[in-house]
Amino acid sequence: MTRRADRLFQIAELLRGRRLTTAQQLSEWLSVSPRTVYRDVRDLQLSGVPIEGEAGIGYRLSRSASLPPLTFTADELAALAAGARMIETWGGAGLAGGARSALAKIASAMPADKRATLERLAVFAPSFHIDRDFSAKVDALHRAVDTHHVVSFAYRDRLGQETERRVWPLGLVYWGGRWTIGAWCELRSDFRNFDIARMTSVEPHEPFPDVEGRRLADYLRRVNAPSN
Repeated sequence: MTRRADRLFQIAELLRGRRLTTAQQLSEWLSVSPRTVYRDVRDLQLSGVPIEGEAGIGYRLSRSASLPPLTFTADELAALAAGARMIETWGGAGLAGGARSALAKIASAMPADKRATLERLAVFAPSFHIDRDFSAKVDALHRAVDTHHVVSFAYRDRLGQETERRVWPLGLVYWGGRWTIGAWCELRSDFRNFDIARMTSVEPHEPFPDVEGRRLADYLRRVNAPSN
């Protein structure tokens, strides 16, 4: 079981750099009850850690907060390296470059023994079988999600039916060798998921507006809603 002092530090680290994190999320990540999270956050606040927010809404660490420099365990470094190698293979060129750059920066700031941990990690993600056109589509859709631009593409569904779609891309989802995009579909006037491998001729267009009921949060609520 994680020592309470370690858990308190983990909570502060998890809140660092995030917009808003709920007690439920923290409880799942730390394998404790939400009640324990509420108590820990209250104790951190009383000890002077500038955590903003409240129970039932979410928490974040104030931008003015000053925490010790980040350190990583061997397991954390292995997870970072494995994730970066997978993104280098399965992500677009932009994500792959970002993963390589981030890992290099982390390695350069680590002591020699930690760098050795990264270098000897025997987890690989070969890229020779990845189609360049597929990576280009991931890049184009990633940019569209980031900049809130409408995209159009030809799409072939699982039954082989082909349609032309215009969508408001909201988020990319990786399923382990398979990417999909969650979007508001203008043709169906509803949220839809599209398999990127089934798309051709991906083209960006004008920015899409911020419309209540068509945002990423609305899409996630729909996806996570229990089925009847």
